[in-house]
Amino acid sequence: MNYAFRTIEEKDNLQLARTIREVFREHDAPREGTVYSDPATDHLYELFLKPGSILWVALDNNEPVGCCGIYPSAGLPGGCAELVKFYLSADARGKGTGKELMQKCISSAIELGYKQLYLESLPHFAKAIGIYEKEGFVRLNRPLGSSKHKTCSIWMLKELVRG
Repeated sequence: MNYAFRTIEEKDNLQLARTIREVFREHDAPREGTVYSDPATDHLYELFLKPGSILWVALDNNEPVGCCGIYPSAGLPGGCAELVKFYLSADARGKGTGKELMQKCISSAIELGYKQLYLESLPHFAKAIGIYEKEGFVRLNRPLGSSKHKTCSIWMLKELVRG
């Protein structure tokens, strides 16, 4: 299957929120203290209007099936952004879609002038953590920044290299 990619549009809000919450249910991941219960999950288009942010969307027949973004989260060190909202529907996984989304985000982060990418995750998403490690993210012993998602227990950082 060939997926198309573009940045988020307002009409994507409902479907992306559904996809994110479905991934949490599928993996039996905690709902409180995560993006599952975060009201911003229903308003991703508005969230990513913030300067220095971008949300890439994967499309199958013009329908959103996943997303991944870069966001200048509060409290992160200068030159560091967060890799956020990396979720794919079950049907879109295992086809290179996630890798493509992540590459778009890494390229966007470099274009936006970031030198590091930070992320937070949960043990429930072990496959994604493996992907992060393959992409050069290394585990940290403690969180960076001031995330509202206190349930996350895996923190990772990647140094960005300009091409």
